[in-house]
Amino acid sequence: MADRILVPYDGSPQSRAALELVFDEFPDSDVTALYVIEIPQGYWAQLVGPELQLPVSEQVEEHAEEILQSASDVAAEYGRDLETTHVTGEPDTRIVDYAETESMDLIVIGSHGQEGLSRVLLGSVAETVVRRSPVSVLVARGGGDR
Repeated sequence: MADRILVPYDGSPQSRAALELVFDEFPDSDVTALYVIEIPQGYWAQLVGPELQLPVSEQVEEHAEEILQSASDVAAEYGRDLETTHVTGEPDTRIVDYAETESMDLIVIGSHGQEGLSRVLLGSVAETVVRRSPVSVLVARGGGDR
């Protein structure tokens, strides 16, 4: 049984589907919604390290909090508690690092659910998380097409 579940959450229908799946299927688990404030691609050549913490604008912080508030609203609809947090960095790397560092049992991540190559099927972030995660990963398809 998964006692501690991480749900990468960006406010998309896919991430909402993942969160709803967790609330439906894992009623006794502790759930954390993680939002990753993504750093633009060009900056990665200059920055190294999994503990990357860059200063971000107040507006970006507020946007992250709004996204996570929408996750908390979903939790309230289900009568569930939800821990929310955000980190800065490259999404796939930060999701995997967070799951490992915080001793999560399971990652439940949304995907696009489109046909084609695995990158299109899962989305590049979900595909990388599935390949690199040290814990089990459950992929929730689409905006409710589980």
